[in-house]
Order: sequence, then structure tokens, then C-alpha cells
Amino acid sequence: MAKEHSFDINAKIDMQLFKNAINLAEREISSRYDFKGTTHEITHKDKENILVLVASSDSKLDAIKDIVIAKLLKQGLSSKVLDELRVEDASGGTRKATFKVVDYIESKEAKKIVAEIKKMKLKVNAQIEGDHIRVKGAKLDELQKVIKMVREGNWEAPISFENMR
Repeated sequence: MAKEHSFDINAKIDMQLFKNAINLAEREISSRYDFKGTTHEITHKDKENILVLVASSDSKLDAIKDIVIAKLLKQGLSSKVLDELRVEDASGGTRKATFKVVDYIESKEAKKIVAEIKKMKLKVNAQIEGDHIRVKGAKLDELQKVIKMVREGNWEAPISFENMR
């Protein structure tokens, strides 16, 4: 048995599930009666990690956003994966919403998570290592308490856990 156990806290998302959710949303929008004959578009830019939604009006844009979020949730992804950057007018009298796809924990939030773990006064060590937080401890029960606390917290990033050893 190992003397020390560990796990990582990160915000990585499965991009295949994300793309599946986008494709399902596009399919649903193209088959819906209220979108027939209107301008609508969903574009995911891989390199910039940006999702762009275009619709003929604000109400249609909100409907597209709701559909995309519903499909993300059905794929098991958090709605926190999308961070709205801006909503603006686009060409042809349409509206455009730009979202950043969040797949990392910002350093400010990582520091908050580490501080919350330290407040628990358990015999665990949490440290920030690049884009994830590594939590180490001798007892699995204490690590599970940390996981429970982090899951119940209200964080901006879509938190996930991996590499439990």
C-alpha cells in the first residue's frame, strides 16, 4: 500500500463531448420550427477556444444559448464551461454572442481553492502545479473530504478530479 495518496483538481473538459454537444445543438436548432427562415449559426473556433453564436434577434440568441447549455449538461459537462465575453450587433441586423471555453483554473481561483483546503485543517498538502492543483495526503478519507468540499464549493471554473492514486 502506498504511503501517500494524491489527486489532481483541474478544469479540463473532454473536447469530444463538447463538440458532440455543439453538433446536437446545431441539429436541434435546424429542425425547430421557430428557427425556420431565420439566420442562426454556431461556430466553435478550436485554436482560440471560442464559441460564437449568431442569431437574428436577442430572443433567438437566448434560445440558442439555452439549447447549447442543455446539450452540454446532457453530455455531462458543466454550464461553467462557457464564459460570456460579449454580445454585440453583427452584419445583416443579427446579434452575435462570443463565449470563451473555460478549460483551466485561473491562478486567483486556484489560490482560493488551496486556501479553502488549508482552512479544513486536515493533514493534506495542496499545491498549485501549472494548470492544476495537486492534493497529497496519507489517508484516503481526508482526501475524500477535500473532494467533497471542493465539489460543494461555488467556483467559476468547471472543476474535475483525476489521477487519484
